[in-house]
Amino acid sequence: MKQLLFILIASISFSCHSQNCVTLPNSYKSYNEAIARVENSNFKISESINTSRSSWIRKAHYYSCDGQKGYFIIQENDKTYIHANVPISIWQDFKNAVSFGSYYDHYIRHKFPLYLN
Repeated sequence: MKQLLFILIASISFSCHSQNCVTLPNSYKSYNEAIARVENSNFKISESINTSRSSWIRKAHYYSCDGQKGYFIIQENDKTYIHANVPISIWQDFKNAVSFGSYYDHYIRHKFPLYLN
């Protein structure tokens, strides 16, 4: 009985700190807020890739509610950027790119902005 109670409390506690991706707002006050809210939500698709072969991209993540478009978060040496409404085909091509940096510069940077309110 104590174990069941512990599991119940743990699951309630966890669910209070994360949210469903469809309840995310359409705009944010800051990029840091957007990144934190996206990273702490539950998505249909949540993927990361190993970017160790890149000279300047440290991490790359993709989150999608519907499996068609989603958030792309990329961490460079000293900054983290978030992009919105990135098609999953762009994410899949990014994962298979010979150069993550070149692909990012040509197909993602400045093309899928996340707007602040």
